[in-house]
Amino acid sequence: MIRALYPASFDPVTNGHIDVARRATLLFDELVVAVFDAPSKNLLFTTAERVDMIRRSLEDLPNVRVESYTGLTAHHAIDIGAKVIVRGLRTVSDFEWELQLAQNYRHLAPDLEIACLMTSQNYSFMSSSMVKEIAKWGGDVSQMVPPHVIARLYEKFGRT
Repeated sequence: MIRALYPASFDPVTNGHIDVARRATLLFDELVVAVFDAPSKNLLFTTAERVDMIRRSLEDLPNVRVESYTGLTAHHAIDIGAKVIVRGLRTVSDFEWELQLAQNYRHLAPDLEIACLMTSQNYSFMSSSMVKEIAKWGGDVSQMVPPHVIARLYEKFGRT
């Protein structure tokens, strides 16, 4: 059995994240979607909220487990018995960052493989940061996130 770890802050989960997760479930026996609880960025949602949103987004997939974690991603992968870390690539600029991450993961855990999946073209323009900015100012994010995430975004920003 090959278990893969898909780590991110998911603040909030986007349709791009969901696309990568769904496609990864076709490649691996089990996908552990791991919500990093302490990224070095300003979060809009609590860890529990982020876990709940992604869990609801992927609840129809039997080989997905959603959890939160603290600490180094490579160490978490080892702790849960993952052989692969899954990452999504949207643009060329993502590649440089993902390459650095992959090299560091391999430095910390040489037996880990890194699988980068290209985000579907429909989602290549979106990021969690963009989604939050658009929602904050009352823009339409209905093509960017699932309906249950839209409701939470607008609630956070005091919009309807």
